[in-house]
Amino acid sequence: MATFRLTDRAARERAEQSLAPGAARSTAGRGRVRPEPEDPLRTAYERDRDRILHAKAFRRLKHKTQVFLHPDGDHFVTRLTHTLQVTQVARSLAAALGLNETLAEAIALGHDVGHSPFGHIGEEALDPYVPGGWHHAAQGVRIVERLEDLNLTWEVRDGVRAHSWKIDPPPTTREAECVRYADRIGYLSHDALDAVRAGVLAPGDLPARAREVFGEPGSQMVGAMIDAVVAGSLADGGRVVMAPGPLEAMHELRAFMFERVYGSEVAAGQKHVAVDVIRRLVEHYLAHPDQIPDSYRDAEADTMTQVVDHVTGMTDRYALTTHDRLFDADATNLMRPLLP
Repeated sequence: MATFRLTDRAARERAEQSLAPGAARSTAGRGRVRPEPEDPLRTAYERDRDRILHAKAFRRLKHKTQVFLHPDGDHFVTRLTHTLQVTQVARSLAAALGLNETLAEAIALGHDVGHSPFGHIGEEALDPYVPGGWHHAAQGVRIVERLEDLNLTWEVRDGVRAHSWKIDPPPTTREAECVRYADRIGYLSHDALDAVRAGVLAPGDLPARAREVFGEPGSQMVGAMIDAVVAGSLADGGRVVMAPGPLEAMHELRAFMFERVYGSEVAAGQKHVAVDVIRRLVEHYLAHPDQIPDSYRDAEADTMTQVVDHVTGMTDRYALTTHDRLFDADATNLMRPLLP
């Protein structure tokens, strides 16, 4: 008896035909900007997933802030660990709903590659330099389309574009809707754990209703939220949605987190330093565009775009060390929050 059985691209594409009617199938997508010969083993979405995993922008996520700036601790969530957790939740949702797990995985892995240093604080710092404001989702699309030119499928790029609930129009595929919920499930749960670890919250501080519906932060909360999205989506029949009761509890938890955690002294107490670091870097490179490295530069773009590309691509520590070198300052120590 043979030990193995070849499962090539054709076999995997046939397996996709058994997915739910609303699932995206790699053979029925809108394709790539530049047509390519098919891979003998992998589907189009599997190739996209692998390209994102090997991208430089993906690797840099390990040194980018999720919530807590420059934390003194090995267990705080980074933008990379957040991305991996979102990917797990997105795959769980897609699998339970009969959707294309690989497409959900590819979008989830790429959803935050456009993030600036210092998390959403960096986003705010960059707003004045971009008409209409700067957003990490749009920068993520720019990275995969232009700066690294991964030539991803339209469905993956659309999912990265609209993974945030702020973006309109919403994503086209149900798999991308899974990523939207997975992102929110991931950050509400693990950010709450980090807030307890940082002393911002006590274990019993979370809203009573959220604890009653979802349990404690961590695996219990993640599992309950996944169950609520699966139940809500099956009842709706057309969209990926959370059941109404749990959705209200999630909204309450999110409002609580913004009030007590994301705007807290510990999480954002050095916000002014982060904003100042980014804006000083932008102004420096606007005055000295010749100092932008050629290795990660769109020479056809205007100077402002090149500068924003360079600064937003920096990791937290690279932004701090570059700032300190250019301005003979010590933003690194100023940035360090008073964590236990």
